[in-house]
Amino acid sequence: MTLTAVYEEVPESEGGGYVAYTEELPGAISGGDTLEEARENLRDAVEELLEANRHLTGKSSLGKKVTRERMVVSLGQP
Repeated sequence: MTLTAVYEEVPESEGGGYVAYTEELPGAISGGDTLEEARENLRDAVEELLEANRHLTGKSSLGKKVTRERMVVSLGQP
């Protein structure tokens, strides 16, 4: 899976650092004092969000016949 990470620099007057999010995965939002910290924190946020979604969908399908398969999606570049 390839996602587009966006890093917005926060002005020093507003606390400084970076806000980080992905364009394709709503809810994957994080930040950090440095760009590198924001990158690491965003990666963690994406992993935790995907794991939480797997857990929630697994619970909702208990007792049901479910088919799961891998899916590759191509996204156009802006």
